[in-house]
Amino acid sequence: MSSTLPAARLPRLRRPDFLASATVFRTEVLAGLVVALALIPEAISFSIIVGVDPAVGLFASFTMAVVISVVGGRKAMISAATGAIALVVAPLFREYGIGYLVGAVILGGVFQVVLGALGVARLMRFVPRSVMVGFVNALAILIFLAQVPELRDVPLAVYPLVVGGLVLMVLFPRVTKIVPAPLVTIVVLTTITVAAAIAVPTVGDRGELPSALPVPGLPDMPYTLDALGVIAPYALALALVGLMESLMTAKLVDDITDTRSNKTRESIGQGVANIVTGFFGGMGGCAMIGQTMINVKASGARTRLSTFLAGAFLMVLCIVFGPVVSDIPMAALVAVMILVSVATFDWHSVRPRTLRKLPVSETVVMAVTVAVVVATHNLAIGVVVGVLTAMVAFARRVAHLAEVSGVVDPDGKQAVYAVTGELFFASSNDLVTQFDYANDPDDVVIDLSDAHIWDASSVAALDAIETKYAQRGKKVTIVGRNEPSAALHDKLAGQLTGGH
Repeated sequence: MSSTLPAARLPRLRRPDFLASATVFRTEVLAGLVVALALIPEAISFSIIVGVDPAVGLFASFTMAVVISVVGGRKAMISAATGAIALVVAPLFREYGIGYLVGAVILGGVFQVVLGALGVARLMRFVPRSVMVGFVNALAILIFLAQVPELRDVPLAVYPLVVGGLVLMVLFPRVTKIVPAPLVTIVVLTTITVAAAIAVPTVGDRGELPSALPVPGLPDMPYTLDALGVIAPYALALALVGLMESLMTAKLVDDITDTRSNKTRESIGQGVANIVTGFFGGMGGCAMIGQTMINVKASGARTRLSTFLAGAFLMVLCIVFGPVVSDIPMAALVAVMILVSVATFDWHSVRPRTLRKLPVSETVVMAVTVAVVVATHNLAIGVVVGVLTAMVAFARRVAHLAEVSGVVDPDGKQAVYAVTGELFFASSNDLVTQFDYANDPDDVVIDLSDAHIWDASSVAALDAIETKYAQRGKKVTIVGRNEPSAALHDKLAGQLTGGH
């Protein structure tokens, strides 16, 4: 009797851990290099907005990125000098000088540490999805609009360079993803413009790059209460704007990478980074959404190493390779940012099919957020207005869910009103008008078994109902309150309207 031996199962080959680590390392290094190249013209531009020397913005980007890579709570997120912070501190610099600006950056960092320790990051749970989508779409639009000035009044050669860069970034990943397409685009376009001596705007046209590392020191300003009163409002504005943009960006990266971040650590880390930046003479900063998208989406970075290297490479490129970096055509960086804006925009959110399914209020909130951000060029203001709009829309929707149904006993001796829904300031305003005070019998029961009392406005409305019945010699009994509603009602009843 013959038997057939089963074929030996070959062991599955696993990719060696060191090879996987090498792949991650290569991705992080190249991503950091791409971000550093993109940071240079941005930092110089923000320095121009404030009116300071380009080195102030570049130093801020260097220290923010390096410090936040260690103390931050969101891996792979890029923090550096930003336009939002530049707009906050620009008036202070114009009126009082660099010393006061640096002092405001340090104090703003202290405020951020305190706010982070107090748990300000927990407020992110109150940002609805429609505001988040509006934030992302507005961000994409702002990134694109920021490139428009680079395409005005420029040599004709700029346009084919931008188009060529876009085509290269779309097609190159189909050949290989070992090297990030944005880096290849920057290298190729720079080589073409230098080799062919094509006269186009370059990074060097934005300003002189620093030739030495920053040196720590104290801000050159009087240490008096009057000076503190000058910088405090700017410092608080810097802290709030910086935290809002950073936390929104962290949440966006969470969604993209399907990972969670420590928002409290990120809040405190932003403060520490700004304090360090201030002592090194920088203009302050926060999370950079555009560069973060380059790092995470375009380059595939996922660790702190890319953030650290973005800052480190920034200084190396400026100090060691300054002449080479100065020759990079702005067209290459414009092409990178345009592709980032297209990739960042949530195209699904504006499809007709999606809009038809969404509640009108959700679409309105998203549109308002986008409109305010684009109009003000301030993501923080847009988010605040979007959240407020969402709150109003939610209150209007929930207010209609509170209903009152009344039944009178057959013998006519008692009227029972069943109240259902959420009772708060919006829904309780109409509550008083839904009772028949004149025709009801002397005994009235209000059943709150299917309702919840949320605020003093609802308690005041119930007081007003009892008062109107009492004026007609009728008694009201409230039953069915759940424990939290009973506690709030017992505490405030008769204290708000003066009816008892």
